[in-house]
Amino acid sequence: MKMTARGSIAALMTCLAAAGAATPAVADSVPVGVPLEAVETSLGVDAPRVATGVPVPVVGAPDVPRHHTGDMLPTPLLPTVPIGAELGDTLVASPVPNLLGKPETDGEGSVGAQATTLRTRTPGAVVGSPLTMPDGSNFGLPNLTAPKLGVIAPELTGAPAALLGLR
Repeated sequence: MKMTARGSIAALMTCLAAAGAATPAVADSVPVGVPLEAVETSLGVDAPRVATGVPVPVVGAPDVPRHHTGDMLPTPLLPTVPIGAELGDTLVASPVPNLLGKPETDGEGSVGAQATTLRTRTPGAVVGSPLTMPDGSNFGLPNLTAPKLGVIAPELTGAPAALLGLR
């Protein structure tokens, strides 16, 4: 069987589409329960309940360096990379005995935090060349300039919140 250029491109596109469709789904956070039952049996006290979610960072595409007219190096030279993660639901609950001095007022105190999305961006660097572009008035040689150096600050955005409860 003879493969034409058009047929090979179609086969390549089909393979790429199948590979893109077969990527596994990424979990935002992995739920984790902390087993403290051994504390109850060994010490004879009521142990707190602890459950949380471990965030799974998802790395995005880095910023594309751009070339500007008159600059020899792209900007930014070290691109920033976005990373996103979900801080999972967290619950810490503990029994509170004799809340008002009476056994019938036993309760439970808890601290809970709802899942929230956290986004961050790594720091980047902007570096300028100590030479200019070739100068026609200087026989095609570049001129010296003061080199530039800058840091792109890292970013962290999110809105975590917690709720303190007593029942």
